[in-house]
Amino acid sequence: MDNIFEIPDNSSGEEIFEDILKKDNLEWFRLERIISFGNRSPEEGWYDQQWNEWVMVVKGEAVLEFETGASTELITGDHIFIEKNVKHKVSYTSDDCVWLALHFKERSN
Repeated sequence: MDNIFEIPDNSSGEEIFEDILKKDNLEWFRLERIISFGNRSPEEGWYDQQWNEWVMVVKGEAVLEFETGASTELITGDHIFIEKNVKHKVSYTSDDCVWLALHFKERSN
């Protein structure tokens, strides 16, 4: 059994992305754990995803910025839903930030 709070050794300081649940027959659904070590998005550009995303900070702190100028501070236990094509970026994470991110698309008929 894996532990969501266990942080592996990471001398590079790069963010770690781990799929927790991804099924080949469910391309439109993925649950991942992200571990940030004070990481942030590049200054230039925005995430502009073709899928919805629900994120929760399960440990630590983070700040999301949106192209609209709004920003949202997240602490342990906080979560937010980001609709597809809403441009955003991460402007701050604590050195021990653990996220859960659920990515999904609407099913087309």
